[in-house]
Amino acid sequence: MLVEDNELNAEIAEMLLEDEGAIITMANDGQQAVELFNNNPVGTFDAILMDIRMPHMTGYEATKAIRGLNHPNALSVPIIAMSADAFSDDANMIAEANDI
Repeated sequence: MLVEDNELNAEIAEMLLEDEGAIITMANDGQQAVELFNNNPVGTFDAILMDIRMPHMTGYEATKAIRGLNHPNALSVPIIAMSADAFSDDANMIAEANDI
């Protein structure tokens, strides 16, 4: 799953991933990502690429919500943060969201 609210960034990421053979499910914000993940069967998503700065529900909040779901893959699906920011505070918040 690719979670990205910026249309241009989503289009570029989707194109790059599909060029490598990935099948992409798009979510436009964190809330939509949580709902998509929760409403799909086990094994639907191999990984989640999660933008961290989005409206409605940030990537941090969405990651915590997914990890807290009663879904068999909630704790095992890799959630990979995507951001233009490269600050140590962001890395710490990402680790906390994944409860590492």
